[in-house]
Parts: sequence; structure tokens; C-alpha cells
Amino acid sequence: MPDSESSSSDLILGWREWLALPELGLPAIKAKVDTGARTSTLHAFYVDTFRRDGRLYARFGVHPLQQRADLVIHGEAPVIDRRQVSDSGGHREERYVIETRLALAGQTWPIELTLTNRETMLFRMLLGRTAINGRALVDPEKSFLTGQVQRPWESYGVTDR
Repeated sequence: MPDSESSSSDLILGWREWLALPELGLPAIKAKVDTGARTSTLHAFYVDTFRRDGRLYARFGVHPLQQRADLVIHGEAPVIDRRQVSDSGGHREERYVIETRLALAGQTWPIELTLTNRETMLFRMLLGRTAINGRALVDPEKSFLTGQVQRPWESYGVTDR
């Protein structure tokens, strides 16, 4: 599917948005739009690596919804890099970087994601500035400008809260 055409004035995001990472089996995940973060980050409570056809891959587990440790999505993707990343507390760690497609507001485009455990954080994902550069503006006073997901667990085939 080709990238949807967009200019930064076409898409305005709030400080938090619902989005999808369809290639990873994540139809709904709430992300903090964080222009202070260069790279986007996805919560992965485990990350294992393996080789396939000589290429390094990451296999990982995601709890995509807060307070739902029973909901687990397992993903895998080629590793495109390993980077030293500083978190908001200034702690540095080496993280695996993958590339996947982001789906947001009827548009899709490739983004890079680092994988790290965000279990204690309020958001399972940070959408960093590199992912939205030239594609969107951010209104930090607003939330869910691209739409609200009322029952996100249903996106994963779960019928009860």
C-alpha cells in the first residue's frame, strides 16, 4: 500500500492519540505524542533475538492496553539498528530498533520503533518527532483529535473489559 499523501497542515494530533501498527498485529494502541522524544518507542515486556536467512530479527511480547496483562500480542520484525537511548530520567540503555507501518487518521507510513519495557508507564507507546516530522502538527492542549476508541479490547477479539 503506498504512503498516503499528507502535508503537515493536513493532520493535527493531540498530545495523545489512538493508532494502529497493523504489521505487528496491534489494531489499537494509545500513544503519547512526544515531540521531546526523537524516536518512537513500543512497550515490549520481553525481547528475544534470532537469525533468519542471516538477518537479525526481534521477537517480542506486547501488552497493548493498560491494566490488561492478560492480553498479549507477540510480534516479530527485522532489527534495523541498535541504539543507545536516553529515557526521560536520563538513563541510557541500548535498544533494538525495528521498522513498521503506522496507521493513523486514515493514513499509513513507515516509522522506526525502539523496543523497551514500559510496563510501569502510562502509555504503551511514545510517538516521537521523527515519525511525525513533515506529516503532522501537534496541539498539546487537545487529545484524540484523530478519534477515540471506546472499547479497545474489542479490537483484539476480547468481549469483556
